[in-house]
Amino acid sequence: MGEENKPITKDMTVNDALKLKPQIAGILMSKGMHCLGCTVAQGETVGQAAEVHGQDADQLVRELNEA
Repeated sequence: MGEENKPITKDMTVNDALKLKPQIAGILMSKGMHCLGCTVAQGETVGQAAEVHGQDADQLVRELNEA
């Protein structure tokens, strides 16, 4: 499986998810996750970011993978 087909998971950092699919930035921003380039995004997982921003992590991951 090539990198372009690798799915985003809850355990992946926000930064790694953005590297994989840069087009998800708009989705994350629409959910209140505005700190995409800051140091928090370097170590925070998609699941942690969802929790902090009051989002359902499984639903967010589905949306990101559909992008």
